Amino acid sequence: MLQSEPAPAARHRPRAATALAGVPEDAPATAVWAALGTAGVLRDLFDRAGPTGVAPAPGRLADLLGAVDARGDNGVTLSVLVQAASALPVLAACAPETGPVRQALDQVRSGASTAALAATDGAAAGSDLAGLGTEVTIGQDELLLTGTKRWITTACTADWLLVLARHRPGRHFTSFTWVLVPATAPGVHIRPADTDLLTGAAIGHIELTDVRLPLDHVVGRPGRGMATFAQHMGTERLAGALWAVALTSRVLADTKEGLTCRTADGQSLWHHDAVRQRYAACLVQVRQLRALCESLGERVAHRQDLAAAALLKSAAGLVADPVLAACAQLQGADGFARGGAQHIRSEAAVFGIGGGVTELVLGAVADHADTVLTELRS
Repeated sequence: MLQSEPAPAARHRPRAATALAGVPEDAPATAVWAALGTAGVLRDLFDRAGPTGVAPAPGRLADLLGAVDARGDNGVTLSVLVQAASALPVLAACAPETGPVRQALDQVRSGASTAALAATDGAAAGSDLAGLGTEVTIGQDELLLTGTKRWITTACTADWLLVLARHRPGRHFTSFTWVLVPATAPGVHIRPADTDLLTGAAIGHIELTDVRLPLDHVVGRPGRGMATFAQHMGTERLAGALWAVALTSRVLADTKEGLTCRTADGQSLWHHDAVRQRYAACLVQVRQLRALCESLGERVAHRQDLAAAALLKSAAGLVADPVLAACAQLQGADGFARGGAQHIRSEAAVFGIGGGVTELVLGAVADHADTVLTELRS
């Protein structure tokens, strides 16, 4: 019998892991990103055209995040996720044939440089992008940029800052523009965020004081910043759900190994019914999340289905915390070890906060309740 040809996603599934095989476990995110770029993983991640001109292959995105997560540094994984699912697609969708935006795209995609997506503002709550206070004045000869960006992933190591700024007053979506800022430009000041969590993500706060740049540092057309961000928001939410599957699966595997090694009443903890039932409930939740990713991934990536993206984002937030909480308790005192399940659970709170808090995203799901109900009944 002839062996059937594997699906395209399956053919590429080992590539990210192979690219990272020689990278030391304690390597920083920049080294991981460079290895992925050198191996062509980042170049081939977006291989299909969608409504925005670029769209990821969900299988390859899952492969990438699974391979990086397997290294066990959640900060590094967050850094790779934000660049691959947000910064890179925005640059790819907006880059002209020549100029600094094209240069940044080529460098970031090859792994030679890194980029930070600087959207969250110092003047407004993270979920209220329309209230941001960072401003750009678009003159006849130059750009003038002033403002503050807080809790920006990869800020402390990035070569390029992709800054969302207001170019005119008001909350209308046409009032915002992306600007490409070299991290070394005069007037750019970056300080590390004061946190012990996700340290590998190089999270920082960015101060932009009278930063002057040539006009060709505008990314895309003026006034299209918020629209472009919305177009690619689904990709980041898909990526977050895929990472949640990889992370919870990894912790569940570690937890089961520990349960089989520890004993109580003369038998391993794994053979106690209460333990097995709670563990099994976690397996069901993660398997459901993975099934949701598999059923909605193409819709999010290639049809910009924001309702489907909201479902994935909400599901990731609702699954990750209870599953990791259960694992942390099942691991007992071992869960408090450095880098243990209790620490991982704290870092994984990003699933319910980053890219929109779960409660707000559930509101978007409710807005599409009729569509979801129709699909459930079909």
